[in-house]
Amino acid sequence: MLERATAEAVGLDPVRWNQTLATLENWSAAGELPAAAVIAGRDGLACGPYLFGKQSPGETAPAIREDAIFLIASITKPVVAMAALLLVERGLLSLDDRVQEHLPGFGRNGKIGTTVRHLMTHSSGLPDMLPNNQQLRAVHAPLTKFVEEIFEIRPDFPPGRGVKYQSMGFCVLGEIIQRLSGMPCGEFVRRELFEPLGMHDTALGAPESWFDPGDGSEPRTARIVEIEPPEQYGAESDWGWNSHYWRTLGAPWGGLLTTPLDLAAFARMMAGEGRFGERQILSRASVAAATRNQLAAMREVPEIDRRTRPWGLGWRLNWPDHSANFGDLLGPRTYGHWGATGTVLWVDPAQKTWAVLLTSRPQEPHGRWLARATNGIAASFL
Repeated sequence: MLERATAEAVGLDPVRWNQTLATLENWSAAGELPAAAVIAGRDGLACGPYLFGKQSPGETAPAIREDAIFLIASITKPVVAMAALLLVERGLLSLDDRVQEHLPGFGRNGKIGTTVRHLMTHSSGLPDMLPNNQQLRAVHAPLTKFVEEIFEIRPDFPPGRGVKYQSMGFCVLGEIIQRLSGMPCGEFVRRELFEPLGMHDTALGAPESWFDPGDGSEPRTARIVEIEPPEQYGAESDWGWNSHYWRTLGAPWGGLLTTPLDLAAFARMMAGEGRFGERQILSRASVAAATRNQLAAMREVPEIDRRTRPWGLGWRLNWPDHSANFGDLLGPRTYGHWGATGTVLWVDPAQKTWAVLLTSRPQEPHGRWLARATNGIAASFL
């Protein structure tokens, strides 16, 4: 399970760790990060979470709540990928199945050879976002409409011939999960991952009970930290990150809502090779496959991508050629993911360490605040 402990018990140098916490506090006080939360651990021991800043951008906003919920954006992707691996374990899916086998009609316009593995390794040639992404969101399109649009699109390159970050591949993966499990992707991950891990404040698509509990109690949505929206989303947008629409959509590529402590449970499960407490949530074989370089054997992917920018199944492995999001000090076996809302999760299996850092300021494309904070966290581990 996950046991909260002191820095010393976790194996964190208290001086360096306190310096890192002070840095986050200073950034929040200066307005560099309107809100921030951090928790780090080794094995089943966790130090934190520590929360800083405000519940929403703006000088008059209230202080951040101890039970704050964050939108973690693209950290959603590896969570959905792990759900898909449960279907692989059960014999319902194989990584080299063609998507067309499970979603008839998908194979049009050059996509007939696209496999599930391509979706999970960003080698499908699908776009990050649809050309009409903002228009679809502006009319509050359901996920089925996004899937329909992907069916018609032509990939940027033949599947398996290159690597390009693609959120729409995970939209398709979510649809496959729904078809094979007989339930929405958000419901599947809740039953199969969140409930066994005790992640009770986590949802891929907030249910209406989060907005109106029906018993007069405070809605859970009051705990959600507002994200500082990019200019193109508009501060008053009814389809941006802070909208009812986006919080309920359950986008498999970036719609997960969670707390630092809940997400730490997921990180601890991954660090434990799929085990959490007395239960093996994912098989060790699945975790091993998900966290090794899947591009290494893709002979038609450019060699430089296979060697220097590797992907697992939904997980980005450590790319030491730049500091973006992961920083400079993590070990070569580290894997994780970042989110466009200003979030990062990483696991170092060699040290059995992990960390979750959530903020409310988008930091694309370089994630410099995330990278600098991660350097402090990594340097704190003894």
